[in-house]
Amino acid sequence: MEPIPLPSHIHYELLLQLLERQTRFAVGPHSPQREQVNQLIVMLRKALSQQKQLEASCDREKIPVDYRWSLNMPRDVPPDGVREASPQENRPSDVASLQEKPPA
Repeated sequence: MEPIPLPSHIHYELLLQLLERQTRFAVGPHSPQREQVNQLIVMLRKALSQQKQLEASCDREKIPVDYRWSLNMPRDVPPDGVREASPQENRPSDVASLQEKPPA
């Protein structure tokens, strides 16, 4: 079975930190926007909690999860970002062109 793509937890954590440390402070303690920011923080915490429940469900069912850092991540690149080169990419002419030329 194909892995289920899910956002990496760091996306939630970064948003929560921004909202809790900077946005909440910037709107002021008695502004009407303060309650909206608080509601947004609660919604993000719930979303992360629901994702963790989905991950646990996938784990019980032996369904792999693919944590994504970006929508633009190619499917053939593993999450660690290291991809084996294809035979075409290992051609000697390609390697030679990448090597530094000695000073003249």
